[in-house]
Amino acid sequence: MTETYRSQLLQRDGAVEAGGVDAGVAAHYGAPTREARRLFEGEAIADLSHFDVLEITGVDRQSWLNTLSTQQTTALKPGDSSQALLLSIQGRIEHEMKVLVDQERLLLIVEPGSGPALAEFLNSMRFMLRVEVNDLSATHGVLAATRRIPTAGELIWTDPWPGVAEGGWAYSRDEHPGAERPWLLHVIELEKLGEAVGEEQLAGMMSVEALRIAAWEPRFGAEIDDKTIPHELDWLRTSVHLNKGCYKGQETVARVHNIGHPPRRIVFLDLDGSMHTLPASGAEIKLGDRVVGKVTSAALHYEAGPIALGVIKRNVDPGEVLSVVDGDSVYPASQEVIVTPDAGQVAGRFTGFLRTPPAK
Repeated sequence: MTETYRSQLLQRDGAVEAGGVDAGVAAHYGAPTREARRLFEGEAIADLSHFDVLEITGVDRQSWLNTLSTQQTTALKPGDSSQALLLSIQGRIEHEMKVLVDQERLLLIVEPGSGPALAEFLNSMRFMLRVEVNDLSATHGVLAATRRIPTAGELIWTDPWPGVAEGGWAYSRDEHPGAERPWLLHVIELEKLGEAVGEEQLAGMMSVEALRIAAWEPRFGAEIDDKTIPHELDWLRTSVHLNKGCYKGQETVARVHNIGHPPRRIVFLDLDGSMHTLPASGAEIKLGDRVVGKVTSAALHYEAGPIALGVIKRNVDPGEVLSVVDGDSVYPASQEVIVTPDAGQVAGRFTGFLRTPPAK
């Protein structure tokens, strides 16, 4: 999506535009916590029309994407949803793609502004294969909800999170809050946004982020830096097939999973609510006087209050109370384990938090 994009839904009463990567759609429509509750309960929909959409056509499309990405895509059928990553040679995340299989094409939903770079890379990898990559972001976007939107068409990506996809692996305990939040992304023509929404209640990006953080789900535009590997974010659940053929970065994925440990781990933070503010992305996470990580996302949840995701050093004791430092503000923060400290090193043993392989 272009930097000048502005959704027609910003004309709705109470709409306040979001900033940063989410500029162009509403942060909220006047009551962010109430909107989040409605969104969770299926009584509102969210405007994600600023997300980019790519199209891959051609008879080799699925086998070609399979050779490039972390995910097994050759067996996907029309209507199937999946998630895939493109990694560097060092195994670091370079792109994240929400993959929707249509009859004669693949649709890729990606973060706002990520489409052009991804399209350029994919086109550079076509060689002599029968594939074509088109950027549809100027004409298509996304509407989101926790249930199907009948007026938004049939192109619906269903979030696999937090399930363990075939070939995947869970680095967190069995009970997962993400199971309470289904998430459906409807690909729609931008000119039909108003018609599709009709008289439905709307929820802004503050609501979307609050539900995502509460579901422990990482976001490419937030939890990623130039060193992030999939293991650190528990993305082996939904985005990596550990038994598929060769792809760039596979050696790192296999080595860390089988005989090593990810150097960092994503963590959920329950913040002290007495501050009446939220820390900014990038705020330091400290254990005593020692910096052990940073906040990647923060939001005000309608039930839990101020919550955040952060990425911290793997060996931080899960029982420790941490502090988040943002300028002069200090937020006491209790942690909930997402990626366990002993994640990885699964070859030949199952110990600590991960005593048995996750159920398939």
